[in-house]
Amino acid sequence: MNATSGPSSAGALLLCRAEPPAVRPPARLLGEQLLLAPAGDGWSVLVPEGKPWLHHGEPVEQVVTGWATALAVSAATWPVVALWWDRDGAGLTLAAGFRRTVGYTWLADGTPVGEDEAMHTFAARLGLDPVLDVQALEPLTAPDPDADAPGRLLAVVAVLGRIGLAMPTGLHPGESADRLRSVALADGAEQLERSGHGAASPARTRRGGWGGDAVTAELHVLEDGPLGRCLRGPEARVLAAAQLAAGVPLLLWGLGRRSGGWATAGALLVAHGTLGLAHARLRET
Repeated sequence: MNATSGPSSAGALLLCRAEPPAVRPPARLLGEQLLLAPAGDGWSVLVPEGKPWLHHGEPVEQVVTGWATALAVSAATWPVVALWWDRDGAGLTLAAGFRRTVGYTWLADGTPVGEDEAMHTFAARLGLDPVLDVQALEPLTAPDPDADAPGRLLAVVAVLGRIGLAMPTGLHPGESADRLRSVALADGAEQLERSGHGAASPARTRRGGWGGDAVTAELHVLEDGPLGRCLRGPEARVLAAAQLAAGVPLLLWGLGRRSGGWATAGALLVAHGTLGLAHARLRET
């Protein structure tokens, strides 16, 4: 595994702290080609089939951070750890609900580039042991002449194994996106259909792809998913308003900077918020 071989070696994995049935609905709404597989007790992994970071000139880190943010906010109840790597280095991003994302980066030779406090926050938000697990993470923030960027991510995966994560055989950070896809498919990963009626992308939003049938179908997807209780409960309007408040500026910022990952996250939040408010109004009438 060599993260410095070239752009084709760039890749990413999304580790969701939830079982596949809970991950499936919000993941489909991203409108991306993704593979879904169980990854231990209470964990799932999403493997990108496509490589948007190669086609749109956007760093893989920004793409997957946008995806992780959208998934975590949509799910509301479980966090997402995005692992990414390219020829220049590797890193992780933790997204949990509406909280600010936490990230850490290593250069290709394993040199840490980040604040030690970020790793402590990472451990706290995932419920890792504040002593033993943090002690296992602390060496990752110190120079190590024998380490490289993929090795740092493997060490993170090993620590997450203490809280149930068990990656499918052969699915290792640092591999190329094509290799990850092949391994995941061979191991029986589920190919998620791109939602034809979801908040798939900024392009869909700009084209106005929200017809009546699409809204109805989307409501069924959300009601059957992990947010169903919120959509039917008294907190539905509050959640929808919060999603709109977070999504509009994020969408505008992403479009202004031509950042597909962040624009997708913003579009998804705006769509969820709009649906939530409409759904609440329909249930009141």
